[in-house]
Amino acid sequence: MYIHECKGWPNFTWDQSILAEPLAKVRHLQGRLMGRMEALGFLLREEATLETLTQDVIKTSEIEGEKLDLQQVRSSIARRLGLDIGANIHSPRNVEGIVEVMIDATRNYDKPLSKTRIYDWHAALFPTGRSGMQHITVGKWRTEASGPMQVVSGPIGREKVHYEAPPYDKLEKEMAAFIKWFNAKPETDLVISAAIAHLWFVTIHPFDDGNGRIARALSDMMLARSEGNSQRFYSMSSQIQRERNAYYNILEKGQKSTLDVTAWIAWFLKCLERAIQASRSMLESVLTKARFWEAHNGESFNERQRAILNRLLDGGFEGKLTSSKWAKIGKCSQDTALRDITDLLERGILVKDDAGGRSTGYLLKP
Repeated sequence: MYIHECKGWPNFTWDQSILAEPLAKVRHLQGRLMGRMEALGFLLREEATLETLTQDVIKTSEIEGEKLDLQQVRSSIARRLGLDIGANIHSPRNVEGIVEVMIDATRNYDKPLSKTRIYDWHAALFPTGRSGMQHITVGKWRTEASGPMQVVSGPIGREKVHYEAPPYDKLEKEMAAFIKWFNAKPETDLVISAAIAHLWFVTIHPFDDGNGRIARALSDMMLARSEGNSQRFYSMSSQIQRERNAYYNILEKGQKSTLDVTAWIAWFLKCLERAIQASRSMLESVLTKARFWEAHNGESFNERQRAILNRLLDGGFEGKLTSSKWAKIGKCSQDTALRDITDLLERGILVKDDAGGRSTGYLLKP
């Protein structure tokens, strides 16, 4: 029996005595993180939000097997946050779509959820009306034509059905109940509500595709409500991606159990704890970048130098930085790239990479 077939669905229950300690720990970590970020000032908080949302968008897509370009995602988010990152990179429509969803969920966390809003999110995720090669129903609940909505693995002819969602003709009623609950005055801690929203939405599975990404956006939206803050400083999707197998396992167990969702909420709280703890490295990166530009305040940099230095500070390179890469990114000649690099070497900002190889690499001086 699937959880949505249980008598009393969707009246979830949980053991508060089991959840009290991990919930208190998460709330303590949230409070400490918000306090540290408050001390940084608005611009650094926005820079941290940019880094967090970039990772959120990248990782929530990776969980579904889609790899997005980091610089395209970052540029798209920066435009919406009004941040100057030194380069305006064109982003394809599928990147813009997931960015729009995440920005709306977190920046407008206090606005009511509605069927139209969820439809708009779904349409933004699938601007071509396709999921890969397949036509799907976009901006509407799945239809009879979709057939049974199953989560399946294994080779054709020997598939294993892990889960089957409610049939299409129950979706209006199911989603109306979900939206009403989401907008109602909370009867429990909002962090627990974030866990329930995630499980509840993916259990209904109202769309042909994109259910996981929207569930994680709804979870982020509820977490923003729990903090009363639209700025994001940790990425739950990044942590879920790191624990992807455990994530799918606990979801499957939760969807095949009774209405007692204690195990799912407990896993969610521990995953959230690890996500907040992992935010320390992101925060250090933001502070390092701020200290770098503060140390070089008043110095002259051309547009190419500033853009590529920011990219180095953001860790946005695969492999080493070479003069050829500089020329390609800066859209300049090899000679111009070498002049830019030589200038930064002479000023002690860049150093040569000692690793060797066919071409010389360059690093930021520690």
